[in-house]
Amino acid sequence: MKNIDLKDFTFLIPLRIDSINRLENTLVTVEYLMDNYDTQIDVLEASSRNTNLLRRLLPKDVNYVFIEDLDDVFHRTKYINQLVKSSKSQYIVVWDTDIIVPVEQLNKAVELLRNNEADFVTPFKNKFLDTSEILRDLYLQNRELEVLKLHQNKMKSLYLPNPVGGAFFANRKTYIDAGMENEKFYGWGREDGDRVNRWKILGYRHQHIDGLLFHLTHERGRNSTFHSPNQDQIKMAEVYKSLSKSKQELQNEINKW
Repeated sequence: MKNIDLKDFTFLIPLRIDSINRLENTLVTVEYLMDNYDTQIDVLEASSRNTNLLRRLLPKDVNYVFIEDLDDVFHRTKYINQLVKSSKSQYIVVWDTDIIVPVEQLNKAVELLRNNEADFVTPFKNKFLDTSEILRDLYLQNRELEVLKLHQNKMKSLYLPNPVGGAFFANRKTYIDAGMENEKFYGWGREDGDRVNRWKILGYRHQHIDGLLFHLTHERGRNSTFHSPNQDQIKMAEVYKSLSKSKQELQNEINKW
């Protein structure tokens, strides 16, 4: 079956390979996208040491770049912004390394953007499901999405009650106008909610697609949890800072970034 034409989209995947599971999840996720779509995938790896392992394992059609980064904390928001600035496509998809979303949901997100019915689309609603190690391994063995769907009730729901992370689709120009990522969010956590809050305050159209998202489970290291005890408080203060502003005040703040 011919892959679906998404040449006007670029999938942006910033990452740090901090475990074998993360490496496997990245390769499986990229494979899933390439098996279904004719599209551009940009992978940015930032780490202290370039093993060239990921470059060798990724398909040659993937646009891969390595950046030396000696910081133990992965500054994901900064690297998303770098990927967005280097992208040339009309639409972008910011995609986590461990995410699988049913194709029919992705296609609906694409349709909303192309028809100018939304500025930003989250391709799932309410169900951000962590697969568990057993179901992750089962999926890696057979690559059958129906297996994950069949066992979804055995998975743990993350980031309740209204998860918005993992993946989102956007008109690239609109995303830039909306401030892209707030780089004050340093390390893991809270940036997804802040991003959606800003879209709403600025008056952009954000929609969810009914359906679920599967998160291929992995170890929770320094870059998958708050990296210090006070980080959650610092980030929540930034979230509330945006929420307290009017549309014009927030736009003025973004213009300073």
